[in-house]
Amino acid sequence: MASKEPDHEHREDEEAPAAEDEDTGAQVAPIVKLEEVAVSTGEENEDTILDLKSKLYRFDKEGNQWKERGAGTVKLLKHKETGKVRLVMRQSKTLKICANHLVLPTMTVQEHAGNDKSCLWHASDFADGEVKDELFCIRFASVENCKTFMEMFQEVAESQNSKEENNDASAAAESLERLSVEEKKVEDKAGEDKAVATKEEKEPEADNAGKADSKNKDGEAAASST
Repeated sequence: MASKEPDHEHREDEEAPAAEDEDTGAQVAPIVKLEEVAVSTGEENEDTILDLKSKLYRFDKEGNQWKERGAGTVKLLKHKETGKVRLVMRQSKTLKICANHLVLPTMTVQEHAGNDKSCLWHASDFADGEVKDELFCIRFASVENCKTFMEMFQEVAESQNSKEENNDASAAAESLERLSVEEKKVEDKAGEDKAVATKEEKEPEADNAGKADSKNKDGEAAASST
């Protein structure tokens, strides 16, 4: 009769708890050393004046339908030096740019018919690396956010119009000032030329007068000798 003891011992070996890994204290240096890299978003010189979560759509003219551009955060960014404002929207997960264009004085934003949480506007967009004329529709989670966006968008557009007018006025003033300076230089140059011409006219007269005096003196001397 065969003995079952080996099998029993084998089961005991299987059921025996595994020994815990011993901490040897050894340190393994990383194979590749990663250095911290500064990431530029292009927004370092701009101040955020609006930041709202939303979903953006663009109108596909060929398909005659709305297509989703992405869901994320729409921002209005004001440049610290120039004062220009641009609209930028990135997808929430990938941070891919959905919209990127300046807010210009000629732009207007309108409510979407039948949806008070959405609004529309036209823009020359640069999100794809080239300028495209786009019709955008943006949808917010609440009516309040949509109204906030529309009011801020319109306010920025009007302020840019005032800024353009001020720039035009300043440019006109500078042009007038340059013209005045140039006219003054022309007048001064004309005065100098006139003075030189007058001097040149007087010099021949003086020479003629000197010659006449010499002739008179020669005549008087000849008369005296006679």
